[in-house]
Amino acid sequence: MSGYVAGVAPAVLAFLDDEGEEVLLDAEEAAALFALTDNLDAATVSACPRCRSRIVAVVALVDVLAAAPPVSRSSELVELADDAPTLHLYVRDLTAGCDHATWRDPGYAEWIDAIEDLVGS
Repeated sequence: MSGYVAGVAPAVLAFLDDEGEEVLLDAEEAAALFALTDNLDAATVSACPRCRSRIVAVVALVDVLAAAPPVSRSSELVELADDAPTLHLYVRDLTAGCDHATWRDPGYAEWIDAIEDLVGS
């Protein structure tokens, strides 16, 4: 599962757990996911207001995906959430070029620590 990108389209959104397992979505998949799940609002614990980077609760993500119309890659996202070692997954917007300067709630510290540990290693 780690590092898989559907088709040949470049990844624009990454869902990661604390162990570095990830599900990557291309632009079409990401747009459909956000449109069909109301921007993952019901599962979001903390989010950057300028991009799609966020922290989602694993149990709530599974519930949101179960309630949504069929979404490409939802089974992989449910598997990632079910197997996650913690209660959160970290969503990284790979194309935004955002510095997250306006992400002011305490969740930002958790997100940046996780991303730096996972991406920086």
